[in-house]
Amino acid sequence: MRKKAKEAAPLLDEQGRKPLKLDYPQTIKVGFAFAIIMLFWTAYDFVVPLLLEHAYGLPNSLRGLIMGLDNLLSLFMLPLFGRLSDNAHGKLAKKFGKRTPFIVIGTLASVILMVFVPVATLNQQKNANDYIAKFESSLSEVVTDENGNEMTNLESLLTNWYDSGNKNYCDKSFLEMNHISKDYYVSLSFDGNFSSQKAVLNMLGNETYYYVIDGEKVQVNLEDTAPTGETYQTIKNKNADYKKYVESGMNNYKSDLIYENVTKVSGGASIGIYMVILLLVLVAMATFRSPAVALMPDVTPKPLRSQGNAMINLCGGVGGAIAFLIYTVVLFGNSINNYVIIFSCVGAGMLLLLAGFLALVKERKMVDKCQEICKEYGIDDFADDENAAETQNALADESAEFAVEDGPAVDAIMTDTSGNFVADMPETPDSAEELSPDTLEFAREVVKNNKTKRKSPKEWWAEKTPEDKAKLRSFWLILASIFMWFMGYNAISSNLSVYTTKALNLSAGIASIISGVSMGISAIAFIPVGYMAAKIGRRKSIIIGFAMAVVSFVLIFAFVKPDNNAMIPAVLFALFYLISGFGLIIANVNTFPMVTELSTSKTLGQYTGYYYMATMSAQAITPFIAGLVMDYISNTALFMYSAICVVIAIVLMIFVKHGDSVIIGKGRKLTKEEKKQIRLDSLDAD
Repeated sequence: MRKKAKEAAPLLDEQGRKPLKLDYPQTIKVGFAFAIIMLFWTAYDFVVPLLLEHAYGLPNSLRGLIMGLDNLLSLFMLPLFGRLSDNAHGKLAKKFGKRTPFIVIGTLASVILMVFVPVATLNQQKNANDYIAKFESSLSEVVTDENGNEMTNLESLLTNWYDSGNKNYCDKSFLEMNHISKDYYVSLSFDGNFSSQKAVLNMLGNETYYYVIDGEKVQVNLEDTAPTGETYQTIKNKNADYKKYVESGMNNYKSDLIYENVTKVSGGASIGIYMVILLLVLVAMATFRSPAVALMPDVTPKPLRSQGNAMINLCGGVGGAIAFLIYTVVLFGNSINNYVIIFSCVGAGMLLLLAGFLALVKERKMVDKCQEICKEYGIDDFADDENAAETQNALADESAEFAVEDGPAVDAIMTDTSGNFVADMPETPDSAEELSPDTLEFAREVVKNNKTKRKSPKEWWAEKTPEDKAKLRSFWLILASIFMWFMGYNAISSNLSVYTTKALNLSAGIASIISGVSMGISAIAFIPVGYMAAKIGRRKSIIIGFAMAVVSFVLIFAFVKPDNNAMIPAVLFALFYLISGFGLIIANVNTFPMVTELSTSKTLGQYTGYYYMATMSAQAITPFIAGLVMDYISNTALFMYSAICVVIAIVLMIFVKHGDSVIIGKGRKLTKEEKKQIRLDSLDAD
């Protein structure tokens, strides 16, 4: 009993204090804000491409341009609203805290606006559906070609596709690989009166066949002759081959018809209203992302922020899971109101999370508590900024009593050229009253030198040591590699829902399940990836992750094709895409730590900004470029484009020489503390 009691007693430090531990319940409460963000973006990234496709039939390039808007806005708006929340001192900030008003107002504005995104497209969707219904009914009509031969509109269309060589309509290499002649391809059609059903959930057991005769669904035998004069077996075979060889091309053709004959003709006003509302939603979401992310560091002492960020990411994952469940369930339905239902449910989920946030999070109390903990443990999280501000204000007041010739320099006393406190000057007095005229004069001289003796880039580079130069080269190579990685991976993630539904003939519900399950399973790699980096290093781990993505994309390009049995491409795509999911985890866990490894305490924020500039700029432009590839080459060429981008990322990473982690020696096992830190670093990955 004594032994157990001794073990249960908390360890105390030299000052008799308990060990500093993360307040997990508080961090989870704060994480509600990040869950709101991820709930929206998870739904947005999967659903909006489908909405644009069904309502407007936009070319892939234009759809990609729209999908890159959010990242383009983020480059400018996230720093802006992060800074605005940093400097918030109004009535709301004094009452609720600096971040909470941004989170509340931004969420409410987003929810109110987002419901109008699908509503603005309802009439356009109806027009598109009506046009496609008329087109489909016309395919069976008989026409006469220029040689006097009679054929259906569908046969004429398939002949033109085959002769034109447009891969998005007719993939000749796929036909040749399966020994499909032009004559047989042109003869293919789909008889909607024929259907079949398996015994168990239409997946297992004996298959029963039906045909609509005189308006009634009648069970039939495959050997019998249908009213069309063909056997039911022939109709079944043609239906299967139509789905395998024609339907994906027909999907692309229908999109082009909607764009050319509906959107261009009468959809200008609709798409204009849609874009205005979408832009307002994106702006509203951008207003509170930085404040929501900054709230965790505000209420968490610096040594615990890695653990805090791990918990915040888990909360974000919960928000993403809620979005996945919402759009997966709704997309199994076939209604023009699907997108309204999805956005309404997502908005309701955001409001519920916001209500939980407001009920549980008292920002000012949490910040005060954090500052008390920091003072108790001697953690200088807040004192630096406060002392610097007090000193600069006091210097400004005292400098007014002196007549100086270098006017502008007076306003910048004790600051560098960026307006930051100069830390390497003589020790800062505890109060402004202790500042002497000699100190002020020294400060003026430093500021004057800083302002008048600016170094050219060439001089700045010449002063660097060989080691510093090597580290800088590695830093820029890492950023370039990260840029190309996001160019490749985001090209697929931003087009995933459209590719799986149009090119593979999968339903939107099945496509969402594939995406969600793939990423869910690959998430188990977070912890093992951290151990792998400790054993072989971050750089090698990243190269392995990139290589897995390349293998995944090449396999999908080469082997995943549409089929009459939708389960075949669905299973193949899910398996191959899972490989890239593991690659994504490996890359994301290790790339950002390589950047921070090369930074110092003074440049950490700057290097973090460069990292996000590389990732967001890639995600802003690659959907558009990938769309051009899909429009002018083929849908499947998307994966070769992505593979090429990631291969370039691998080549760049090979030349990186600095920023790696310290590798655990052979034979030495990881200590409990090292394992704990690896787990935290893995979950802390962006």
